[in-house]
Amino acid sequence: MAGIRVYYTSVTGSREVKQRQLEVLRILDGNHMKYELVDVSISERLLQEMRDKAGNPNAIPPQIFNGEQYCGDSRMLYEATENEEVGKFLKMATMEKAARGEIAI
Repeated sequence: MAGIRVYYTSVTGSREVKQRQLEVLRILDGNHMKYELVDVSISERLLQEMRDKAGNPNAIPPQIFNGEQYCGDSRMLYEATENEEVGKFLKMATMEKAARGEIAI
């Protein structure tokens, strides 16, 4: 499936990871974004795939992608939200144009 993919984990003892994952989903839902969740806890291969795509062998969930393009992590998404640049962060030009009223969604 092309589009927004969020690599997350359904199994973590880290309160911080849980909070970051919830924040990412809240932001995406609040922007009416469709996304696919990829649970890295079900397979070591998925965890390694996430890290390879992010270019960081120590990356932890959540990590956000648009298709095969790496967008960033939860902190980067939060900053983009604060700067009203979620579409830019997600590499979605049409979302930015819609926010400026240039096109209708």
